[in-house]
Amino acid sequence: MKFEVLQKDMIAAMKAKDKIRKDAISSLVSAAKKIAIDENCRDNISEEIVDRAILKEQKSVKEQLDTCPADRAELHAEYQARYDIISEYAPKMLSADEVEQILTDKFADVLATKNKGQIMKAVMGELKGKADGAVINQVVTKLTT
Repeated sequence: MKFEVLQKDMIAAMKAKDKIRKDAISSLVSAAKKIAIDENCRDNISEEIVDRAILKEQKSVKEQLDTCPADRAELHAEYQARYDIISEYAPKMLSADEVEQILTDKFADVLATKNKGQIMKAVMGELKGKADGAVINQVVTKLTT
């Protein structure tokens, strides 16, 4: 996701007076800027930084949604709307089948060791941000047993 796209969408939401959408996109812009500042690349925010920020915010809102009390319907609806908006911008994650294909193609030598720790260490660098860690763990467990 390009940082400029996020900024344009935030401005469009402001013009449309869509407060929930503006707030959700604004949180993504702020998170991306914060990561860029921390990594000393304030002027050139890469797509990788934006994607990391989106995934982090999505995880945070998902936790809010999961911990929201059942009797707070209006709060739950707000969190759900925010999660849906952030999900629109989130990068597509690989499925379990795609992860298994990548592992068998690129990491066959490491898989042969049957050492789950070594496999996860080698694979996470390649698949971080592209696939959910739990999915990767399931596939590695399946392939090592």
